[in-house]
Amino acid sequence: MFTSRVRHLLVAITTLSALATSGHAAERPNILFIFSDDHAVNAISAYGGRLQNVAPTPNIDKIAREGALFRNSFCANSICGPSRATVLTGLHSHKNGLMRNGRAPFDGSQWTCASALQQVGYQTAVIGKWHLRSNPVGFDYWEVLPGQGNYYNPVFIHMDGSRKQDTGYATDLTTDKALAWLESRDDTKPFFLMCQHKAPHRTFAPALRHLGAFDGVEIPEPKTLFDEYQNRSRTLATNEMEIDRHFDWAYDAKVRKDERGDVKLPKPDRYGTPEYNRMNDEQKEVWDAHFSPLNQEFLKRYQAGELTPKEVVQWKYQRYMKNYLATVRAVDENVGRMLKYLDDHDLAENTIVIYSSDQGFYLGEHGWYDKRWMFEESFKMPFVIRWPGVIKAGSTPTELIQNIDYAPTFAEIAGAEVPGSVQGESLVPLLAGKSEQWERDSLYYAYYEVGEHAVPQHFGVRTDRFKLIYFSATDEWNMFDLQRDPQEMVSVYDRAKYKKTRQRLSVEYERLRELYEAPPYENVK
Repeated sequence: MFTSRVRHLLVAITTLSALATSGHAAERPNILFIFSDDHAVNAISAYGGRLQNVAPTPNIDKIAREGALFRNSFCANSICGPSRATVLTGLHSHKNGLMRNGRAPFDGSQWTCASALQQVGYQTAVIGKWHLRSNPVGFDYWEVLPGQGNYYNPVFIHMDGSRKQDTGYATDLTTDKALAWLESRDDTKPFFLMCQHKAPHRTFAPALRHLGAFDGVEIPEPKTLFDEYQNRSRTLATNEMEIDRHFDWAYDAKVRKDERGDVKLPKPDRYGTPEYNRMNDEQKEVWDAHFSPLNQEFLKRYQAGELTPKEVVQWKYQRYMKNYLATVRAVDENVGRMLKYLDDHDLAENTIVIYSSDQGFYLGEHGWYDKRWMFEESFKMPFVIRWPGVIKAGSTPTELIQNIDYAPTFAEIAGAEVPGSVQGESLVPLLAGKSEQWERDSLYYAYYEVGEHAVPQHFGVRTDRFKLIYFSATDEWNMFDLQRDPQEMVSVYDRAKYKKTRQRLSVEYERLRELYEAPPYENVK
């Protein structure tokens, strides 16, 4: 690993030297890292898929068009806090200490890319969602949402410890604050800015201007919306993240009640949704004008018994997707605001721009919302990057990358030292078009949460074609041929024709566990 890292550092130095000679970059490049929460690749039009024509994302697509879109980008642990810790440290969850949400706070004293860049002269800032139960370390400036934060009129925590509430929509406000920091920064230094959005995280509450963005639009359903969870681990059938049984709608007494208000239906006596209760009277008036007629139409049919159970699920899917995609629309608009700022201030040519999200998300695939499982929709995360003069415009690398790779990439670009303990690899060779120098052909995954959404702990390995998953609590193995079964509907683990492949994957799985020093299963209960 040390030899590989030295080679990558030499590539980075050579690349930066070439840029300086060519006039593209007289100084080290700025890095703008735009990070959202739970943004599935299937909801980014540059990635294609069933939603690309109904819900385009032109500004994120612009980054991909002018840079690179990584086709095989994955997370190491598909859950919010742990993914963010991995991005900062370049370490798998069991090494950086944040294996689950809601447990111990992130240890900011360990090596992070932010601290490394700060030490070599970058001006660093993080604004928006943090979600690490600690104050940011390694940043010259920070202003973050407490916990998950709120969509409407959110509170931000400031560096002095004060909490101040702003009027407006979180995605817009986060960008406002990021732009304000860019205006006030020390422009004699390169900058590293992490602009991190709450959206499109649950409860999928759109900006008021986008409430009707998908009125009259029929959102295409995934083929697996009514997955019956056969031919795979028995744990799939016991999950609690189905649009059918678990998507909170806080209306019918026969259905689990919750204050989340996922589908924005009122309770009989009050609205009862967090986002609605935070609004001022003017905002509520806009919300009511949109949702009340739609809700009345649905409830009239529902209470009259006119809808079959399948039709109720389809209605909930449409409501979910329209709200989710509307939150994405605001994210994309604000990506456009950031790109325009770079253009208007002559920063675009010397600024690397990345758009990513902490993991993927289920948009009805397998009947699910949320993430966690090692199935493709939540395991895969978007990664698009623009670096003028280095990345060939329109590139679509297919190499296997992971969020453990972000920190060493940022550090090496900045000329900072990367400790040998970092488990990720710099992406600089791939960004420079030197794919022959990329040696990884498999990825390790570990999910450590216990109980949340009844998704069990599980661990696995993925290659370019196959995936092996181990469910430790039930001692079950699943294996998928992603070429023949891209939707992962049937495990081929016990099929004789896959015996040799299974053996190879098993060996690789154990090799990766040893390489990354993964803890024994009994130690992560």
